[in-house]
Amino acid sequence: MTTAPKAFLIGHPVAHSRSPMMHGHWLKTLGLPGSYEKIDVAPEKLAEFFSSFDEAGWAGGNVTVPHKVDVIPFLDRITEAAEAMGAVNTIWREGDQLVGSNTDASGFMGNLDDLAPGWDASSKKALIIGAGGAARAAAYGLKERGLSVDLCNRTAAKAEELAAHFGAMSGHGLDALPALMRETDLLVNTTSLGMSGKPPLEIDLSPLKPGAIVYDVVYVPLETDILKDAAARGHRTVTGLGMLLHQAVEGFGHWFGQTPQVTEELRALLIDDIRKETPA
Repeated sequence: MTTAPKAFLIGHPVAHSRSPMMHGHWLKTLGLPGSYEKIDVAPEKLAEFFSSFDEAGWAGGNVTVPHKVDVIPFLDRITEAAEAMGAVNTIWREGDQLVGSNTDASGFMGNLDDLAPGWDASSKKALIIGAGGAARAAAYGLKERGLSVDLCNRTAAKAEELAAHFGAMSGHGLDALPALMRETDLLVNTTSLGMSGKPPLEIDLSPLKPGAIVYDVVYVPLETDILKDAAARGHRTVTGLGMLLHQAVEGFGHWFGQTPQVTEELRALLIDDIRKETPA
């Protein structure tokens, strides 16, 4: 008797994750057997989780904070993307091996392709605000697509360090934003500023190159203040929710054997759930 595939999300905490909603929707709409469950794993319990991995029959799963780096020693190999970003967010089996990857960059780029079709026809220079995990994903994805990338961060040294990690990039403090924005085709916020419960991202967009696209990876609220400001100035905008959706596609395909689609139905499902959290 074949057991239905089981996948997981591990993190600490994981209570508010929307990943089970996404994967559950895909399992249902594709008519596939299987399950996806979130498991709160404290850092001191991570080794115990992996010691019982085979016995539990996991097909693989997702990894979120604080485990994205700490899972790596428990894996047999990691992909080039995970190596470049120094973190793992997706695990699957290949034969008797556990493989770790990072789908945040493909999620970032898939969302951009989806919501701003043709963006890359005229985009040569990108400017990323932030120097954390999301900045790494954005920088990696945009570099792979041939863009010139600048990074700006409150702590300039962190932006410089990340730029040096990828090479052919430059890192700056926030004071460099006005000058850099004049040459920017794609402006990306990868910080948590502007997220519900966080301080706003206070940036004057007036120096921004006309025709530039503004992308915010924050998706709660669905439209941040910087996106509202950019839209009012006539810029095309890209919201962050689709990054969450697109980064989930690859893992689902490995665990359950079919590649799902990011549909308007799924997007609407998550939007409704987010609006419950952030009522107008």
